[in-house]
Amino acid sequence: MQSGPREIVTPFRPIPLAVPEGMKPNEFFNSAENLADLVHNNGLLQNPEGLLLYRKALGHSNLFDASIIYNTSQSILDPLGRPVRRTQVPAPVKNVWNRMNQIVVAAMLERYPDPDAHLVLAGEASLDATWPLTAPGVPSIRMLHNHFIVFDKQALRAAPLADPDNPNLTDGGQHSLFQAHMRDVYRNFFAGLDLQILTPCREGAGRLALTGYPQGLPSWEIQGGAAALKEVRFWQEYDVILQGFIDFYRSFFSQVSTRNAAMPRDIHFPALVENKLLFDNDFLKTAKMVRDRCLTDARYANAIRWQPAFKQIIYRDDAGRLVVTISQNSIGNAITELLGVVVKRVPDAEAYGRAEPALIAQLLEVRRRLVEADLGQGIATPTWSTAP
Repeated sequence: MQSGPREIVTPFRPIPLAVPEGMKPNEFFNSAENLADLVHNNGLLQNPEGLLLYRKALGHSNLFDASIIYNTSQSILDPLGRPVRRTQVPAPVKNVWNRMNQIVVAAMLERYPDPDAHLVLAGEASLDATWPLTAPGVPSIRMLHNHFIVFDKQALRAAPLADPDNPNLTDGGQHSLFQAHMRDVYRNFFAGLDLQILTPCREGAGRLALTGYPQGLPSWEIQGGAAALKEVRFWQEYDVILQGFIDFYRSFFSQVSTRNAAMPRDIHFPALVENKLLFDNDFLKTAKMVRDRCLTDARYANAIRWQPAFKQIIYRDDAGRLVVTISQNSIGNAITELLGVVVKRVPDAEAYGRAEPALIAQLLEVRRRLVEADLGQGIATPTWSTAP
């Protein structure tokens, strides 16, 4: 079978929300009013820390699809002021969020144990607050949230190949500035991080045979598999990967913005940045290349994400290993496209209705486990109650 990115069709039930006249949909979706609807119609569980588990109304997969959002819509009314990455979350909230993540991932792996039959992934994408609200592709809910998704691999095999030039298929092999021009610098920088549970994968390891993705990205195998997700050390290292990426991203684009710029404030690993980046000729040569183009190409300069933008996921590869990878999210693609899965959502209430009972049953079981672990209280909606 030919390897390549796949485009699958996912039916959904149209959301009965009327966008106020004069507002764009993505402006309304960031409002407190819409987030209230998210709770009342799709909410499964919430807790005092502000974390909300909900069913994805516009989902990626109708096999298993849910998210946890750090719902600050009632306390931070400015959408541009809300936390958009793990490093901005208060420690007590992050502790609860990590435990929730571990339980949901464990439930997915338990129900879908065969890597040949199902693709399992979990992770988050940056909702970069530097994007203007009306920009094409801007996230519909500008608050930190993650994804838990399972795809049927047989359905993926039967799906048509996606257009490899689809700009949403951003990855290290095709579009990433870091991988194209600073590959060795990028990997050497990550090699300087203090990691014990996460061990670097050799190049090409972890790539899905069906899609050929992810391509060219640094990735790390989780030693100990799912059991390691119960360890505080794993989540600390998961954050270290993100902190290292943010340091690299900020350091690079500060040099693009201003020649010979000082090290950005609040860098997580200043010695690593100084030794591995700010004295590296390839790193600074690439910054000059981008800076020079920005001066003469307005469209190119306008497309740059000047603040850290990323996708970071945990997924199960063909060999059954759990792998962490992170990608520069320069265009704003869906998290599934990091693994070569392009989702085409189509309104079809009847088709969605056929899949809904099995989907909801799984989500309610996950909710039961979270409540049992004192991670929140159930929410009643028109579709389900708070009963176990």
